[in-house]
Parts: sequence; structure tokens; C-alpha cells
Amino acid sequence: MSLPAAEDDAPEALPTPPPPVAAGVARFVRGSLGSGVSVLARAGGALALNKLLAVFGGPGGLTLLAHFQNLMALLTTLPNDGVHVGIVKYLAPRRPGSAGWRLWFGAGAALNAAVLLLGFLALPVLRGPLLAAFQPTPGWVLGIVVGITLLTAHAYLAAVLLAAQRLRAYVALTVLLSVLGPLAVAAALALGWPLPRVLLAYLLAQGLTVLPSAWVCARAGLLAPVRLRPSRPVLLGLGRFLLMALSVLVCSKAVDFAVRDLLIGRFSLGQTGLWQAVAKLSDNYTMVFSAVMGAVFYPRLAALAGQPAARHAYVRGVFGLLAGLLAAGLAALWLLRDWLLPLLFDARFAAARELLAPQLLGDWAKFLSWTLLYLLVADARAGRYVLVQAASAALYAALLALLLPRYGLFGAPLAHALRFALVLLVCLFYFRPLRTERDALPRRPLP
Repeated sequence: MSLPAAEDDAPEALPTPPPPVAAGVARFVRGSLGSGVSVLARAGGALALNKLLAVFGGPGGLTLLAHFQNLMALLTTLPNDGVHVGIVKYLAPRRPGSAGWRLWFGAGAALNAAVLLLGFLALPVLRGPLLAAFQPTPGWVLGIVVGITLLTAHAYLAAVLLAAQRLRAYVALTVLLSVLGPLAVAAALALGWPLPRVLLAYLLAQGLTVLPSAWVCARAGLLAPVRLRPSRPVLLGLGRFLLMALSVLVCSKAVDFAVRDLLIGRFSLGQTGLWQAVAKLSDNYTMVFSAVMGAVFYPRLAALAGQPAARHAYVRGVFGLLAGLLAAGLAALWLLRDWLLPLLFDARFAAARELLAPQLLGDWAKFLSWTLLYLLVADARAGRYVLVQAASAALYAALLALLLPRYGLFGAPLAHALRFALVLLVCLFYFRPLRTERDALPRRPLP
């Protein structure tokens, strides 16, 4: 799917023969290694943050951190998973400063502002379920608004750098973002601040990364005057990505928030913290997986949109590679669980070892299913993507209702494992290797 480009920014068509599976896998591995610095920085920053909150806040502190990060995700999912993913797709083939670049850049910035405003207007309405755990003051809520605005502006500029293939600058800014958060938390804890203020300092410190991001983009000539003229094709193009992001917000981020709230109410804050330790460990390597796939796998899928045979070969090769590597890596985590959990969190979290096996099995199935679902994202097949998200969330809710009363806290990771095992089976059936000629045809371009 592509929009007609202006004459001054039309991408050159460079047809290439479909690469063999081995070549596609080698390209994926090289790209993954190239983005390794930013990925390691993000993972290291997340581990340091978890350790600080686990040691100084205990299981309850780790649960509060996860609740806060979930709140951040609820406010930033539409920009990050919608506008920014779409803007990378549509800016990448255009020349910075051209009419097409300015049109898409302005539309993305305007949509970011609109979805953030909607999220902020929802805060007073949802004050109880979203903010009650933090005992917020008006100043604290204002800090959330400022911090989320700054952080989203940075993320948008980072997406623009990625679209312009300024990878070194992108990596450097990601490293800076990963360092500032834990440093702010350490400083706030040293000053004896209460946990809600510590978490706010974490958000605001990350938001300050917008300053060097804006400077880098300006120096690279990526901040040309924008065109804000309404455009139906542009709104349609970015609207599909917003719809897919909305399904992630409702069926994933909001569900995660509700599940944690349910577990806190059903069990104690400390018991929920044991489940949260396993979930946070999962979040850390999920972040690494998402960063690699977003920076390496997804752009390549988008580039191969007009070459279905080459794209299918690329997906099959990467899928096979990931199936083995993920199985080995997650098995290693399980074998090291008695050493890893106290190291990453605290000795009090050793009891979480019993919850780890189903979480790891579920994550293996989740990553492989995501690999296939990237095909829907690359083709902007919003309806099918939304259907998958909704069905997956409904299945998870049903499994939790069935398993929590019978298995207690163990039922939460067990429901996660069964959920993604079924999602993977459906994906394997839908994306089976033999595709019909009709499915292989390119989609009709937007008018």
C-alpha cells in the first residue's frame, strides 16, 4: 500500500530478484546486531530500574512501577504504535524537506497532539481506576501530562530519524533515554522521596530527551516547515495504523492494567508482586524482541511489499531462526531461575520461580505469533489485525475466569501460556506457506 508521491520525492523503483531464505536470515541477523547497542541500553536501563524499585520498594514497589508504566502505555500507545509506526512507513521513501515529507510530518504531529489530548481528557473520568494507587495530587497529575507530552514528542522525532535512516543518532538518543530514567529514580530514592514522586521523576527525566532529539533533527534538516492542509489520503493512511494501535490499547494495555488490578484485589500486594516479577522479567526481554523486530524486521517487510515471493521467503527464514533461538534462550532463563530472580529483583522474589515456566512457554508462542502478525501491520490490514487482538483478549479473560479460582496465582501465567498457544496455532493456519494467487497480489493503492 502506498500513496502517490510528489514528483520531487518519488522513490526510485529498484526491482531485485527474490533473495533466498538464507540471504534473508543473514540480513536479519546483521540488522539485529547493528541495533544491538540501543537494545542492550534499553534492556540494561529496565533491569536497573526494576532492581532499584525491588530493593527499595519490595514486591509492592515493583507492582507500583508496573502500574505506572502501564499508565504511561495507556497514554502513549496510540501515538507510538499508531502514528509513529505509520509515519516511518510513509516518510521513509520521501526526501526530507520535500512537499510530501512536510505533508506527512505535519499530519503525524497533528494526530499526535489530538490523541494525546483525548487521553488527557479521559484522566479525570478514569481517575479512580487509573490513578488511585498513586494517591495523586493536582501537581502530580500535571507532571504526568507534561512528562507524557515531552516523551511522546521525543518518540515522534525518533521515528522521524528512523524513517530518514539516521540510525546512529537514533541509537545515541535511545541510549540517553535508557540512562536518564534509572539515574532520576536513583537520585529521587536517595533524597527519600515517596514512590509516586520517584516514578514521576522517572517520567520527566525521560521526557527531557526531547531537547537533544529536536537538536539532532534540526541539524539533519528534518524539521522543515510543515503542511497542515487536510488530506483524505493521509488521514486514511495513518488512520489504519491508529485503528490497529487502538486495538492494542484496548485489548492489550488496558487488559494488562485490569488483570493487575484484579490480582491486587484477589490476592495481596506482595503476592501480586511475585507474579509481577515474572511479568517484569518477561517485559524486559519482550522489549528487546520488539525493538529488534521494529527496527529490522518490520521495515524490511514494508520494503518487500511488492515482492510477495521474496517476502514469504524472508518471513519463513526469520520465523525458523527465531523458533530455535527463542526456545534456547527461554529455556536458559528457566534453568537459571533460582539465581536470576534474586539477582534481578531481590531475595524475596525467589518464590516467583514456580510461576516462570508457563510464562516462558507463553512468551515463546507470543513472539512467534507476533512475527507472523507483522505481515498484517506491514500491509495495514487493520480489520484483521483488530479481530485478532479482540479475540485474543476475550480468550485471555475467559481463561483467567476459569483458571484463577482453581489454580490461584499460578492461573495467571497459565492463562497467558494457553492464550498465546492458541493464537499461534491460528496464525500458523492463516499464514500457511501455500498462498493463493489472489492473496499474493499487491493491494490497490490509496487514491
